[in-house]
Amino acid sequence: MNKLIKSFILMATALFVASCGNREDAASGISVNKQKLEIVDGEFTPEIMHRMGKISEPQLSPDGKEIMYGVTYTSIEENTRRRILYIMNTDGSANRAITSGSISAANARWIGSGAEIALIVKGKLHTMSANGKELKEVAGAPEGIEGFELSPKGDKILYVKSIKACKKPSDIYPDMDKANARTIDDLMYRHWDHFVEEIPHTYVAQFSKASGEWTLADSKDIVGEENLFELPTLPFGGLEQLSWSPDESTIAYSCRKLIGKEYAFSTNTDIYLYNVADGTASNITEGMMGYDTNPLFSPDGKYIAWLSMERDGYEADKLRLFVMNLATGEKRELSADYKYNVESLLWSAESDKIYFTSGINGRNAILVVDINKELGGKIEGNEATGPIPADYNYGAGIRRITPDSAWFNFGSLSLLNSNTLLATSTSLLRPAEIVTVDIASGEFKEITSENADILAQLKTPTVKERWMTTTDGKQMLVWLLYPADFDESKVYPAIMMCTGGPQGALDQSFSTRWNFRLMASKGYVTILPNRRGCTSFGQPWCEQISGDYIGQNMKDYLTAANTMKNEPYVGKIGAVGASYGGYSIYYLAGIHNNTFSAFVSHAGIFNQEQMYMMTEEMWFPKWDNGGAPWDNNPVAVRHYTNSAHKLIKRWNTPILVTHGEMDYRVPVEQGMAAFNAAQMNGVESKMVLFPDENHWILQPQNSIYWHRVVYEWLDK
Repeated sequence: MNKLIKSFILMATALFVASCGNREDAASGISVNKQKLEIVDGEFTPEIMHRMGKISEPQLSPDGKEIMYGVTYTSIEENTRRRILYIMNTDGSANRAITSGSISAANARWIGSGAEIALIVKGKLHTMSANGKELKEVAGAPEGIEGFELSPKGDKILYVKSIKACKKPSDIYPDMDKANARTIDDLMYRHWDHFVEEIPHTYVAQFSKASGEWTLADSKDIVGEENLFELPTLPFGGLEQLSWSPDESTIAYSCRKLIGKEYAFSTNTDIYLYNVADGTASNITEGMMGYDTNPLFSPDGKYIAWLSMERDGYEADKLRLFVMNLATGEKRELSADYKYNVESLLWSAESDKIYFTSGINGRNAILVVDINKELGGKIEGNEATGPIPADYNYGAGIRRITPDSAWFNFGSLSLLNSNTLLATSTSLLRPAEIVTVDIASGEFKEITSENADILAQLKTPTVKERWMTTTDGKQMLVWLLYPADFDESKVYPAIMMCTGGPQGALDQSFSTRWNFRLMASKGYVTILPNRRGCTSFGQPWCEQISGDYIGQNMKDYLTAANTMKNEPYVGKIGAVGASYGGYSIYYLAGIHNNTFSAFVSHAGIFNQEQMYMMTEEMWFPKWDNGGAPWDNNPVAVRHYTNSAHKLIKRWNTPILVTHGEMDYRVPVEQGMAAFNAAQMNGVESKMVLFPDENHWILQPQNSIYWHRVVYEWLDK
């Protein structure tokens, strides 16, 4: 239910891409010249949203003078995306594209001194010069490479490729070559949006150049081809789960070495140290029972850091920061007295500090911790909710770099120099740009302006931060977006967002799935309540929702809606949400007492009893629901007794149901049951199903169609 991705747009003629001449991709007709969009009356539309460039993966050159990054552009007409590579100086000058729209370049990395680049094109490893010429396949590289990371010296490579995970009828009976069947005798036979016929494995290989040709050779499967353990862990694990030691002798990796029912009911991943020379591996987190992920060697090779959750089966436990001294084996938690989750990690050049990002009150900040700090105890008042005081103590040895006044989400950290970090930043009003961050002052500067020309032509909504008092006397952050040219003397419709997860956050993100700037641009006052269960307000706030789906978080939603309804400028309110947010819609439909005038539920949970037996990652409902529908403990009994489908007789508000038919996290039958029940009970309703989409609506034209249907429904 947790996590990720996108949505989509209309048809203006020009496309996009880079500032690198006027080349054409003859096969596709996509212009590689980034072109201006025709914007009418400053209106932001789904089509414009999708045509905006999406920046990712900034990579500092080996000499520290240039930055390579990718920008993904969308062709609505072709229903596809392409990722173009750019290189610029570290101050943002001399920005130029080095690839064209004829290829989509993934996972680009500098090679050696930086004269060449390695990248993935159509699942095959390639190299090219840093000026974008001489694109060549790497000899000996297999098809289907999904990601890679070069070793520190550049003479070895880690790469991810899927292996076969089950047998077909012809593998068992050779004469059955026309038979098509799946034989299943254990759980986790499907995951997210596919039946588990392949799983990712990671290989280590030699990477060398002779006679002008780069070659990949001597591949070894790190976990062994005979073992059906995922590396990286599905569905969202990536290269952050692997780390090279500086001397290339060791690879640290995160893996859950379980299959079947054990895998389905456990989140227990461990950190392993793989000896490249002899292929042996040792588990350094034995006895640590929750998620242990994202290992990272220090530059001097003396330490390894990683993120850890304490409890098995709980995917929203607090993310803690651990460091181990590799010589002594001593492990230390550096975040014991830190209130929030620790997220992406970056070592200082001197190996004495770790920079990290963390969700704090609806924005992702950058902080730094001294690894030699003395561990402190619990800080008094650290569990309180509300705005951050200016003198707030984040914990022993921990300093916040970006200020609370910076309404941005920062990510993708790297060191530019001893005084400066390189990062990306997003906000509710714009997609990611690359920024430099002064480590001492926290001041940051945008060095890309990918969408500045578009944004300059758009009317800009107003964003406000508002803290509301909940029914149990706590303070809840609610982000509010007001339409451009907002006039307090007029009355506006409003949309309240119900976030998914249920452990998620409404922060300073910019998504093409639910885009809040777009909601405000459509003329809606947009209400974003960080209700109980949201993750950037400390663990007690996050954890309260488990076992209480029907309780305090629903009261929090109604607090936000009714508080705003008391404003004279707010008229009718609609509520929208996906996944757990979709469940929230179905449940609110039975209890809202005419607070809302319309509902939209995407990929929502309707029948909790059926959901328990149809979803795939079983640790999630076992923990959050309090157990199975047949368990007798009070939490489980209360949860299933109050499933949203049992409130259908109280529904009286128009509802739109959308769902992807390839959704195996919240199977499509949940949406169909909700729609059917609404129809049978005379509730005005509509359903839109997407046969080739999963938990999200990802394909450009599907996404634009989804947006059109949603806003037509809300406008009606």
